[in-house]
Amino acid sequence: MEPWKKTFAVIWSGQLASILSSAVVGFAIIFWMSLETGSAEVLALAAIAGMLPQSLLGPFVGVYVDRWDRKRTMILADSFIALCTLVLAVLFWMEAARMWHIYVLLACRSAGSAFHMPAMQASVPLLAPAEQLTRVAGVNQVINSLSNIVGPALGAVLISLTGIGNILLLDVAGAALACTSLLFVRIPNPARSPLKPNLWREFREGFSAIAAVPGLGWLFTVTILVLLCIMPVGVMFPLMTLQHFGGDTYDMSLIEIVWGGGALVGGAIMGARVYRINRIVLINGMNLVVGLSFAASGLLPPGAFVLFAVLSAIEGIAGGVFNASFVSVVQSRIDAGVLGRVMSLYYSFGLLPSAIGLLGTGFLAEEVGLTTTFVVAGAVICLLGLVSFSIPAVMRLDRRA
Repeated sequence: MEPWKKTFAVIWSGQLASILSSAVVGFAIIFWMSLETGSAEVLALAAIAGMLPQSLLGPFVGVYVDRWDRKRTMILADSFIALCTLVLAVLFWMEAARMWHIYVLLACRSAGSAFHMPAMQASVPLLAPAEQLTRVAGVNQVINSLSNIVGPALGAVLISLTGIGNILLLDVAGAALACTSLLFVRIPNPARSPLKPNLWREFREGFSAIAAVPGLGWLFTVTILVLLCIMPVGVMFPLMTLQHFGGDTYDMSLIEIVWGGGALVGGAIMGARVYRINRIVLINGMNLVVGLSFAASGLLPPGAFVLFAVLSAIEGIAGGVFNASFVSVVQSRIDAGVLGRVMSLYYSFGLLPSAIGLLGTGFLAEEVGLTTTFVVAGAVICLLGLVSFSIPAVMRLDRRA
């Protein structure tokens, strides 16, 4: 086995434990809140709490991710998330936990992810050959998707068997395994700039790196607008299952499982081999698939839950292909020395509009309607996919093919 593959095998083993445990806990919290309140506003506020810190910290975190030791950054971020989760578990055991405590936990997890995710993505080009970046992104997508398959199932089962306080401990154990695995690998750091550290200058360098690649700014803009449409709809999936299709907890978990299963298939396809297809075509095409599937879901009658599950699987496949393609394009076009800042900007500006959009989730669910929201969001996503196809600079971003 090639050395870079051995390194990733060690890293992925720990990340699988961490991401899987986080998925179980995350879905358990969503199911618990759905059953306790049945409120779209509560779920929207929880989603905002999980996004806003990362989106606000992102532009500045990237500067430090590129300065600091990336392995140490990931270990400290995971440890911080585990500590916050443990505190909430203790509050549940003491029967002192309130809804706002959950919001605070989700916000703390978001802050930790603001450091961990860019550090991980910025480390990939330093460990793998350039021609393997799409495959690595595909395998990362498989890990996330596997967690999204197992997470809802285990989350639903555990909610019926034990208290939420006990379930939270899984996240602590997963973080411990992830930190331990990182201790056994060496992650090189890129060459440091000879200039004196300056937060504002380094912050601007992240934007400059994006602007220096023709078409990349447009790709970021379209992708962020697509996420703005996807996030409010994503929060409504449990309510769509419960209220429109008359489902229960296990039906909610089934939808999450088939979505995750689809994303697993999409990631596996991208991770299986190096393809000669233009990744921008894949990105734009997957936006069209997701948009059409959302719109079709909103047009289904209450008795068509099976078709809703099929469309969810298709959306998952499209999402898996999209994520692997998008991340690998960015990693291949941006220098490793500023990649942490660029990925932080992407996560930040992708989440901030989405968090703002979620403020209207309650209004959309109650005034516009669940099904109408699916149709409108799907139509807008399709339009954005077509716009991206029409921008020559975007289409020239991936000339490998």
